[in-house]
Amino acid sequence: MDLGLKEKSVVITGGGSNIGRALVLGFAAEGARITIGDIDETQAGKVAELARAAGAADVQVVRTDVTQLDQAKALMDAAVSRYGAIDALVNNVGWDQLMFFMQTTPDFWEKIIRINFHGVLNCTHAALEKMIPAGSGSIVSISSDASRQGEAKEAVYGGMKAAVNSFMKTIAKENGRYGIRCNCVCPGVTIPETEEEVGKGSMWAKPLFTPDQLEKVAASLPLKKVGRPRDIANSVVFLSSPLAAGHVTGQVLSVSGGYSMIG
Repeated sequence: MDLGLKEKSVVITGGGSNIGRALVLGFAAEGARITIGDIDETQAGKVAELARAAGAADVQVVRTDVTQLDQAKALMDAAVSRYGAIDALVNNVGWDQLMFFMQTTPDFWEKIIRINFHGVLNCTHAALEKMIPAGSGSIVSISSDASRQGEAKEAVYGGMKAAVNSFMKTIAKENGRYGIRCNCVCPGVTIPETEEEVGKGSMWAKPLFTPDQLEKVAASLPLKKVGRPRDIANSVVFLSSPLAAGHVTGQVLSVSGGYSMIG
């Protein structure tokens, strides 16, 4: 099926590792022109080479700390300068460290808020400045099923992802008049398949789960398997497609093997 993404300009934050890497390769397979915004230029550069081999029309890497609005604006400027527009943005950057809430500190809260919420605000604002005059665009933010279920050891992270869900629905309502669609994808436990899929700064650089824990997680899910990065990428590519999902906006889609089932 033609998804209408060939040579479209797609900006992906955190495109160097895990889900971000799969996102870049997923859009590359559609022939998109991709701008990777990542704080780890080395890892993002490796993914850019893979994306070119996978069929991307073009790829550029822009070192970006999404918690800084000026850097988010520079990322979007780079995409427009090279490709003429921003057709799709994927807010993928996220970070967490599994701890019970009473083990955390205000400094930890602030880091979670900056990365997981302020980063989305910054990049969405910067992208809308380009999309509104163009009269079209798609924004997909990577949320988490922790935002829908509540999950032990992810209190602040889950709270920020819930904020992302609400924010994106509001942005969808405000900007539909400009032809801009805004959606969220909520992964469950999503595990890199190889060590090469993550950079040194990734939260997945060290295993978060033992093999026994992963087996228990898989056994608890209706589909009896944990998620892989490509599972999330496939859903995001679909939602970004003006042909396949052109009438879809303001939605929060769980891609978690059935972890949450919300009517």
